[in-house]
Amino acid sequence: MPSPRRAPLSRDRILRAAIKLADRHGLEALSMRRLATTLKVEAMSLYNYVENKDDLLDGMVDVILGEIMLPTRGGDWKAAMRARATSALAVMTTHPWAPMLVVSRISVGPNRLSYIDATLGTLREAGLSWSETDRAWNAMDNYIYGFALQQQNFPINPEDYASAAASYLPMLPADLYPYMYELSARVADGSYDGMHDFSFGLELILDGLERLRNARG
Repeated sequence: MPSPRRAPLSRDRILRAAIKLADRHGLEALSMRRLATTLKVEAMSLYNYVENKDDLLDGMVDVILGEIMLPTRGGDWKAAMRARATSALAVMTTHPWAPMLVVSRISVGPNRLSYIDATLGTLREAGLSWSETDRAWNAMDNYIYGFALQQQNFPINPEDYASAAASYLPMLPADLYPYMYELSARVADGSYDGMHDFSFGLELILDGLERLRNARG
């Protein structure tokens, strides 16, 4: 039987293979040679579609940003921005290597440009000034990517919060650190779960923007 034909090499196929490789093994495991091996091609053939490693990383970022739900303009701007933020966090969680790469690279791929333009349009049409719009979307993205990074790198698993808090209590004399002690004691006895709550911070930002928007009448 003849062997099945592989899909022809293309930029999109290379980028998606690189994303899959980074998802499985981390970004540090990604190299042009390893990517070529994964695709069963010669490494030099990749350079017909990507200029270099930087171009590869920029392309990966653009593919990832294309997975995020764009805010829809003309309706409830808070609902649109809430859906965008929730979608972005889900994408950053699916691709744990992505947040640092997204915030550390300046690229002009079509997905990134659409992502930014739709966000600016939603905030601007909600009535924010240009300076407020710029600061608002940056504040939201700082929160989204920062939350994703903390969630991925926090050294304690959620199921271990109570036992970890209990172990820290002897290191927190109540007379020196009364508020840290009280909070840790509540996590330790289960009266508070200590879970990070993405929606809590997100709603603070959205409510603050709404107050800013309404302040001018």
